[in-house]
Amino acid sequence: MPLQTYRYAACGGTNTLLDITLFGIFEQRFNRNGIMHFEYFAITPHIAAMIAAFCITFPIGFYYSRYLVFSESTIRGRVQLIRYFSMVLACIALNYMFLKFFIEQLHIHPILSKIMTTVFVVTFSYLSQKHFTFKVKKIKHHTLQK
Repeated sequence: MPLQTYRYAACGGTNTLLDITLFGIFEQRFNRNGIMHFEYFAITPHIAAMIAAFCITFPIGFYYSRYLVFSESTIRGRVQLIRYFSMVLACIALNYMFLKFFIEQLHIHPILSKIMTTVFVVTFSYLSQKHFTFKVKKIKHHTLQK
């Protein structure tokens, strides 16, 4: 296994485990109150739990990716952060759609739904981070001809 893949699995696994744990804690807490109604919209407990967990795991995930997994990236930190945030927004959209589908349509338990969702989202996340967010620019070598 390449070192980068190992580091991604270790860092991503740690952050994912934290995300699932926080999701479970927040989901139980928010579930006691039921659906949260605001002036123009309502949020189900599992979506509120996803948002709360994200607020904690986003900065941790960026730090892991930038400094531990993809440290050889030649892209500026600000650009990496914008790209990382874009990819995370796509992951949130995937999380949202999968959680809604698994929990509300298939009636699968929220924690099991979160774990199943994570399998899909982690695959997308790794590929997008490796080839977009933290890619390494290849240096073209020119050979001298005699």
